[in-house]
Amino acid sequence: MKTDDLINLLAQDAPVRTRIGKALALSVIAGILISGGIFFAMIGFRADIGSAIETVRFLFKFVVTIALAATACAVVFRIGRPGVSLRVWGWALLAAPLLALVAAAVEMAVMPADSWSARMIGHNARFCLTLIPLLSIGPLACFLFALRHGAPERPGLAGAVAGLAASGIAATFYASNCTDDSPLFVLLWYPIAIAMVTAVGYVLGRRILRW
Repeated sequence: MKTDDLINLLAQDAPVRTRIGKALALSVIAGILISGGIFFAMIGFRADIGSAIETVRFLFKFVVTIALAATACAVVFRIGRPGVSLRVWGWALLAAPLLALVAAAVEMAVMPADSWSARMIGHNARFCLTLIPLLSIGPLACFLFALRHGAPERPGLAGAVAGLAASGIAATFYASNCTDDSPLFVLLWYPIAIAMVTAVGYVLGRRILRW
C-alpha cells in the first residue's frame, strides 16, 4: 500500500479522530494544571502584582503569550490527524510574534533611543530562560502523549508545535512573575526560551511520534 493511500485511510478513520481529539483536550487541561501547579508551588506572582495589572505593558504580555498558546494549541489539534490542512492555522501562528513586534516598535517610537538597550536586556533574562522551559515540561509531556493517539505525518514538526504550545502556556504563567514588562525584553528573551522548548519538542517528536 502506498503511503498516500495509508494516510487517506487514516484520515477517514473516525474512531482515531475521536480518540485523539479527546486525548488532546485532556492534555491541554492537564498541561495547564501541571504548569500552574509548579508555578504557584515554586514561583508565584511578582510582589507588585496589584499595581502591575493596572499597566498596559504588563497586560499586553498576556495578549502575546495567550495568542501563542491558543494558536499553537489549535495547530496541535490538527497536526495529529493525517491529511488535515494546517495552512490557515499555520499562518495564525504569526499572530503572537507580530503583536510583539508592533508593541516593541511602539515602545521604540515613544522612548528615547539611549534607553532601548537597558529595556531589552532587563533584569530577569536568566529567570526567563530557566522558568519558561521548566514550566513547559508538563504541558509538553501531555501533548506528546496525546499525539501518540494520532498519526502525525511529520513527527518532528508535530513535536515542535507541541513544544510551541507548551511554551505558550508556560510563558503565560511566567509573565505574571516577570518584572520586566518592556516589549523589547519580551521580544528578545521570550522567543529564545520558547525556541529552546520547541527544539526539544522537535527532537522528542521525531523519536516517539513515528508510526
